[in-house]
Amino acid sequence: MKNWKVRRAITPAEAIPESERLHRSLSWPHLVALGVGAIVGTGILTLTGVGADRAGPAVLISFCIAGLICAGAALCYAEMSTSIPASGSAYTYSYSVLGELFAWIVGWSLILEYSLVVSTVAVGWAGYGNDWLTHNGLALPGFLTHGPVLAGQQCGGPAQQASFGINILAVLIIGIVAALLNFGTRESARVNTTLVVVKLATLSLFVIVALPYFNSANLHPFAPHGFFSTPGPCARPYGVMPAAAIIFFAFYGFDAISTAAEEAKRPERDLAIGIVGSMIACTLIYLIVAATAVGAVHYTKFANSPEPLALILREAGQGRIATIVSTGAVIALPTVILAFLYGQSRIFLVMARDGFFPKSFASIWKSRGTPARITTATAVIVALIAAVTPIDVIASLANAGTLCAFVAVALCVIVSRRRDPGARRPFKTPLVWLVAPLTIVGCIYLFTNLSRLTITFFFVWNAIGLVIYWLYGAPRAERARASRA
Repeated sequence: MKNWKVRRAITPAEAIPESERLHRSLSWPHLVALGVGAIVGTGILTLTGVGADRAGPAVLISFCIAGLICAGAALCYAEMSTSIPASGSAYTYSYSVLGELFAWIVGWSLILEYSLVVSTVAVGWAGYGNDWLTHNGLALPGFLTHGPVLAGQQCGGPAQQASFGINILAVLIIGIVAALLNFGTRESARVNTTLVVVKLATLSLFVIVALPYFNSANLHPFAPHGFFSTPGPCARPYGVMPAAAIIFFAFYGFDAISTAAEEAKRPERDLAIGIVGSMIACTLIYLIVAATAVGAVHYTKFANSPEPLALILREAGQGRIATIVSTGAVIALPTVILAFLYGQSRIFLVMARDGFFPKSFASIWKSRGTPARITTATAVIVALIAAVTPIDVIASLANAGTLCAFVAVALCVIVSRRRDPGARRPFKTPLVWLVAPLTIVGCIYLFTNLSRLTITFFFVWNAIGLVIYWLYGAPRAERARASRA
């Protein structure tokens, strides 16, 4: 039972040998851009349709609920990231405050989160990419635009025959982004900042063109499936809260900023600015875009569409602008893939340093200062997922891992405040005894509103993780600690 003992983290950034450290090349504008790049993406460009299908026009309330819960989590992340300015995000905080076993559970859940986020965004990007190619006379063969389809798989629609397929565009974009990340962190940050500007310009264009078509009649019925969970097709939960549990995906991304602690020039200042600043900016952007979308066209016309904003513009007779928006999404959505693939590789890196994964995964490409080996391995895994899995399934599963991580970070804030109230905290969560508990309760409630399949898969995933921990991870971690002693 010795592995249940709470241990302090012994691998902060300053204890890592110089040869194994990542280069400090990111300032707070890079981090804000990283956060906006991660947050504003598939959630608003693609999952708006999924959320509208679940809640109708009341998806606006779903956005507000998910945003409030994520805001609480963002404040907790800002405190922990500036108090423990080391790579690893929620995994590192849990290791330091809650102990090794809890850290493994959180790290294993983060692997689920980040891998599936990258896959989800890649599938969303492929939806816009296929739309752009089709409207420019370059349509791909059908079997290259989606994963395998099982007979009768489509819920609420016509029966389909089983067919083979692979989402080739999703695989392609993951490979391109992985190559960029391997090339260099600072170079990746510059490209990301440029693409974020393109993304915001695309959303601004959508609002400017679609807002004049706003019709209050499109908001009725406002909440066709009610507020709480109502069973729907394929046993999917419908309603405002189930939609919030899916749309929750649209708000997180700020946690990817915390994985950049080892590469931030002034982590104690820059991380808090990046996390809180990007969250505020993105919440305002989301509410404006979502209100424009549900008011311009009745939600039933774009529900579950892989490219809802472009579809809304076409329904409004703005086909040329729709093509421009699709083009903007094709150009800009890779920023989300970049941010999360970046975060995933850094979490893998820290877990490898702690002995949970082979030491070779922690190797750094010296000329570029990037963890090329683990980035490439991560890219292969997420590309396989993106190639064969529908977007709503991946997003729902990703949310489960994220909710677990958010609960852990809020709990870390509470425990650290009680354990060491006088510790130096460059950023303090305001109203911490209200914000942190409400964040925990809100995340748990959203978790219960995920589909039964998602919840089951999450617990199965963590059961597998615990077996791996006891048989492989814990003994290796023990040897890693002994070698550093």
